[in-house]
Amino acid sequence: MLMTKERRPAIRTLRGWALGVLQEAGAVHECEEHGWAKERADPHARERALDIARQEPPDGLSPDQAVAEVRGVLDSVGDTCPECPPD
Repeated sequence: MLMTKERRPAIRTLRGWALGVLQEAGAVHECEEHGWAKERADPHARERALDIARQEPPDGLSPDQAVAEVRGVLDSVGDTCPECPPD
C-alpha cells in the first residue's frame, strides 16, 4: 500500500513556519477571539516541536537554525492574549 506524507502548506516567513510547527505539535494555540498565539505550557509539546524543526527544517536552514527559530518564537509567545481582558 502506498503511503503519502501530508505536506505542510507553503510558508511566507520563517516566523510563520515556526508558528505552524508549534501549532502542529500542540505547543501553542490561537486565541479564539483575536487570533494571537498563546503558549499551552506543555513541555512534551515543546519537545515535539523541536523534534519536528530538527528533522524537517525549511529549505536553506540547518536543523540547528530551525530549532533556534522555533525556540525564539516560543520565547516570544505568552500564555495570555494581549487583547483579552484579564480574568
